[in-house]
Amino acid sequence: MQLTVPPKVTPRAFERLAEINKTSDTPQALRIAVEGGGCSGFQYEIDLDAARGDDLVLEGNGQKVVIDPISLPFLADAVIDFTAELIGARFVIKNPNATSSCGCGTSFSM
Repeated sequence: MQLTVPPKVTPRAFERLAEINKTSDTPQALRIAVEGGGCSGFQYEIDLDAARGDDLVLEGNGQKVVIDPISLPFLADAVIDFTAELIGARFVIKNPNATSSCGCGTSFSM
């Protein structure tokens, strides 16, 4: 059985999540999921959600990032970050398992 190396979350991503949750009455976790679809075969779904019983929970800066067990193998050793550029600010996933990705950064293939 091969062990899956969990993704890492940058301090910048945890800080941005803390900023988002600061304005919320009910702070939530950042959910990262992989689903079939998109222009390259798979796509990332990034949303605010509550942790579920079988999720992997990554914690930092008082915040949580959660990943369901089906998505976890697709995100092995990935880095979840937050970037602010001229074209906009967003959470990004640097995934060493992706063999290609589309220009929007939310779709990839393996």
